[in-house]
Amino acid sequence: MKKINDIHCEEYETAPEIVCAAPGRFHLIGEHSWFFKDKSLSMAVNLPVYIAITKRNDSSLKFYYYQIDDRKHSSISTLKYKKEDKWANAIKAVIYGFISGGFTLQGMNITVYSEIQPSAGFGITTAIKGAALLAIKQLFNLPCNDAQMLQVLERANRKFLMLNNLLADNYSVLFAKKDNLIITDYSKNSWEYIPYSFEGKKIFLVDTKVPRVSVWNEETLFEPQYALILGDLRDRKPNVYGGWQYISNPNDINEELSEVSEDIHRKLVCIMREHKDVIDAKQGLEDKDFFKFARAVNHSHESMRDMYEISCPEIDWILKRVNELEPNLDLVTNPVTCGRITGKGFGRCLYAVIRESDEEEFKSKLVEFEKIFGYHPECYNVTPADGARIVID
Repeated sequence: MKKINDIHCEEYETAPEIVCAAPGRFHLIGEHSWFFKDKSLSMAVNLPVYIAITKRNDSSLKFYYYQIDDRKHSSISTLKYKKEDKWANAIKAVIYGFISGGFTLQGMNITVYSEIQPSAGFGITTAIKGAALLAIKQLFNLPCNDAQMLQVLERANRKFLMLNNLLADNYSVLFAKKDNLIITDYSKNSWEYIPYSFEGKKIFLVDTKVPRVSVWNEETLFEPQYALILGDLRDRKPNVYGGWQYISNPNDINEELSEVSEDIHRKLVCIMREHKDVIDAKQGLEDKDFFKFARAVNHSHESMRDMYEISCPEIDWILKRVNELEPNLDLVTNPVTCGRITGKGFGRCLYAVIRESDEEEFKSKLVEFEKIFGYHPECYNVTPADGARIVID
């Protein structure tokens, strides 16, 4: 593998002054619940993005993405979002986040190295931001603590990219720790580590290459009136993680949701179920109880498929094969495998946690998938990884 130092030297005829890396990421459960101030369970993974930078003596910005042999350019004084700049917009957004916060920067030559392109998902765009954020902070010796770094990302997302600022994404890329997952509590803007230690298991991320087709617009669910309704369905429970849970009485739920459409009713109930699945998965991780963890993951996928309606037949086919890796039907309530759609949904990506002994069988099912559906999936064996870090200084 060609090293980013050499690539940067060839491109700009000078060695990088700083190289930083940031991990890819996927959300296990809860990534669609952020608007309702719920919780997300996330894993930073060993699919790194590297960013190399050298200072320039002017205000120009040069960007080079090695794997796709693509070059972009801009300047500190004319920093603008351009649709055609695609991946480079993520770095420009971070630069904007610093400048708009009062930090002084100068021109830079920047190289991106990532074997997985942002279009695949897996948090690669966020990793580009995280690696660029740390690299720029270090390169210019900026007095920027963790809280200020999060503010840089918030300005980058909200004001430059005009996107929602998803805390679970930011926490995962900056603060992740090897052999741990991160749980984000949106009601408190906080996060904490959850150790991951299931022996004899492997985690696979699969890019099915199934094109995403939006069946419905998720933004239509993110309305203040729906958030208020779910707020009314919360029940304070000091002994429950986060201090509350959704009520479970079907009659009370139906009464609160009586004025919304059947479709919205179903999706809001799904959000409520997701909250419990996050809590159950967390408990399973803490107790080293894989059965409980797997039940929560499988239950979440069922909700995503049947109630939130963001899965697709191709992804469901693979996950059904995952569950069939254990033919003993007596273990349905104590599953030895689990999996779920992850990311935006409406196609593309999933994850599976299986026994090490089932790896070859699982991969044979992906070959069968390709023959049946015609898509060539990419499969990655991943482990929980550290957050953004300096590679050379």
